[in-house]
Amino acid sequence: MKDFGLKKLYYSISEVSKLTGLEQYILRYWETEFEQLKPSKNRAGNRIYTNKDIKLILEIKKLLRDEKYTIEGAKKILAGMNFNTEQVNKSDEENTNKLKSETSLKKDLEEIKEILTYIYNNL
Repeated sequence: MKDFGLKKLYYSISEVSKLTGLEQYILRYWETEFEQLKPSKNRAGNRIYTNKDIKLILEIKKLLRDEKYTIEGAKKILAGMNFNTEQVNKSDEENTNKLKSETSLKKDLEEIKEILTYIYNNL
């Protein structure tokens, strides 16, 4: 996949639109046409795209725009491709768990710091 200069776990639809050169309405339409393209939504209900989603969007764009496939033809091509979603989902889950673990560790360290500061100030 291209190096977009951004190193994030999730991208908004406006970021993906800029990265891929596609309008937001096209991205939303493709979600209805291609079953593989199902970005998650955050608590506010906004779409959040992973690197896997962006890679898939670029592949769809290549098939439709460069290779001139119809949507039905592109669907057949993508169905035959190995977008190993189980492996990618596992990787995304591992990244999320790692982030949660780091956040928890940071909270624990901040709590320890507060306790030590309290003890030091009361000596």
